[in-house]
Parts: sequence; structure tokens; C-alpha cells
Amino acid sequence: MLKPSSNMKNKEKDHSISEDNVITDSTFELIDKVIHDFAPEIAHICQFKEDETEEQQIKTGRLHEHRILGIFLYSYLDGKYKLNTAEVEEEYNFFFKEVTRSTVSTYLNMLKKELILYTERDGRLVDYLFCKDPPNNLEPFWFTRIFCIIPAYFNRVMKFCKLYMNAEKYCKQLIKDNLETDEEQLIRNFQFIIGIIILKILKNRCSKCSCCQFSEKEIYTKIEEMIDIAIKDRTDVLSNEITTDLVEAYSEIPCFNGLGIEEEHIMKKVAKEILIRANIFHKDLEFQIMVSNRRKDLRLKQHGVSDDSLISIIND
Repeated sequence: MLKPSSNMKNKEKDHSISEDNVITDSTFELIDKVIHDFAPEIAHICQFKEDETEEQQIKTGRLHEHRILGIFLYSYLDGKYKLNTAEVEEEYNFFFKEVTRSTVSTYLNMLKKELILYTERDGRLVDYLFCKDPPNNLEPFWFTRIFCIIPAYFNRVMKFCKLYMNAEKYCKQLIKDNLETDEEQLIRNFQFIIGIIILKILKNRCSKCSCCQFSEKEIYTKIEEMIDIAIKDRTDVLSNEITTDLVEAYSEIPCFNGLGIEEEHIMKKVAKEILIRANIFHKDLEFQIMVSNRRKDLRLKQHGVSDDSLISIIND
């Protein structure tokens, strides 16, 4: 059962998850802020996760392994191939409900015995690594049997949220490079494209979570449908040069043919490409923004943005 969070945590570094099944770490407040700005009509659902299996103590051991492998996957995709026990514990308690280091250590050793991970020792420090690289182009049903995809997708969302929040800096740089355009318009269009990419990443995440053995397919399917409506409200008059060449290309993780963005210079290249398209298709974007703002206002009037509305929507 999905439950809304009753409060957000504001500690400087608070790697905890509320009892209400929603990620509320202060780092994730950036995502929350961006979604509230760009798509407030669905802001109450975008960070929800369902933990009924864990609540009922069903297959808990397999669930821990699943999440730990998801942490290694996210780290691997971000260019970090080694993790020690303390790092895994920190990441686990960041994305999921808190567990002890002994629990993490137990399942790391089990994964080592199963020849999924191996260790490298440097004095007293022991690092864990994948024995084999994660698979590519595997059907989501099979992929999610092995890996929890929540860390990888939320890490990708965070990267684009940072672009969204730093739009002015990137736009000023492009204008400085002799691009003749209206700065305010360029910032607005740049953020709009990035906002669509973020929604698409979240939609892709839900489509994978709906395949997971530890989740309730019906819940994630309904959330995916709601995010898809928000995307369609913001893309129906845009050209393929934006919806396909940018949104589709940048909204998926590498395991499913998405672009690897672990390197900082790649994100700068991505930002420049989005800015160029934002400038070229500024008329289409301005019209789309006008239309989508009207639709957004209508959606908000229909069901509001309160967390409580999620329950009625999910249980329809």
C-alpha cells in the first residue's frame, strides 16, 4: 500500500527513509523541487516506492541481495566499479529503509559465495566488484529479477535536475559563444526540454519496477500512466528532433540502450545539445509551453496536488 510522506527531512546528510514508503532524504528534495516546478500535478507520486514485500517480511533476504546488486549497478554505471561494506551500507540506507552493517556484510558475503561479486583487498580494506559486467539489452522482466533499478534511475534523474536548476549558467555560456537569442526564452525552453526528459526517466523507472518480483505491478502501472499523461500534455506539438533525438535518447539508462552520462564532460555536451535544439525550435516550444500550462492548470483543478489525492487515484 502506498502512503504519502508526512514530512521532509532537512538534515545536512540524512541517509534515511521515512516509514511512509517515499524517499525523503534531503538530497532528493532537489528532485521534489524540480517536479513541483515543472509538473506539480504529479509531484506527489514521482518518488513513491512500494515496499509491501519488506513490510510483510516476504523474501526479505532475496530483497536485500536485489537492492545491493542495484547499488552496485548504479555505481558501475556512474564509473565507480568498487565498493566496500561501509559504502554499500551508506548507499542502501540512502535509497531504502535502514539496515545494519552486519546485514549488509552478510549479503555481500553471500553474493561473493554465489560468484556474483569478488573481492580485492588493500591491507584491511576490502572492496567488492562484479565478477562479470552487467548485461545489456536484456528484457526488463529478466533484468529486474537480478537488479533493483531504483538507484540507477534516481541517480540519472538527479543529474538532469542539476541541469534544470543551473539553466541560467548554461544559457549564458551559449549566448557568450555568439548565439543570438533571447536569454529568458532560452532558459525557459531549456528547462522545459529537461523537464520532459526527467518525467520520461521517471516513467521508464516505473515501467521497470512494474516488472519486479518485489513490487505490485498494478500500482506502478497506474503511476506510469499518470506520468505518461503529463508527458503527452507537454510534447504533442513538438517535433521528433526533440521528442526522439533528445527525450528518448537521454531518458534511458545504458543497460537499455541509453546514453552513459557518468563523465562530467558528457553532461556538458548533453546540455549544449539541448540548448541548441531549444534555440532552433523556440517557436514550437513556446507554443507547447503555452498549451501545456493550460492543461497543467486544468489537471490541478481536477485532482489537486495534495499527497492524499494519490490514495484515491491509486485505488480507483
